[in-house]
Amino acid sequence: MEVDESVARVENKPEPELRRQKVMSEERRVGYRVVGTIKGVKGFCSAGHKVGDQFELSGHNTADMCGFFYHDIFPYIIMLQFGGAFPAEWGDPDVVELECMDRANAVKIELRRIIDEA
Repeated sequence: MEVDESVARVENKPEPELRRQKVMSEERRVGYRVVGTIKGVKGFCSAGHKVGDQFELSGHNTADMCGFFYHDIFPYIIMLQFGGAFPAEWGDPDVVELECMDRANAVKIELRRIIDEA
């Protein structure tokens, strides 16, 4: 059986993208801080989230959250991180509460924009 040399070279090639991703999440913060707090768990969360868990989240930092849940809340994280908000008539413009898509085991999270005073 012949070995395709081009495939062998690619498989042995170092992966600089992985190193760059780690560095990206460690760079200085961009925008506002966004903190997620688990407020409720209906049933059993297969990712292990529990009431009271807190995470600092951003467009670059998933904080080891459940990938499905992070995917759903990503637009709201970005909105809060970069200064967007819902109308003030809807409540606190710095807070949004969301649930994961697993209706049988719904996890509720509160996302809160933290405005650091310099």
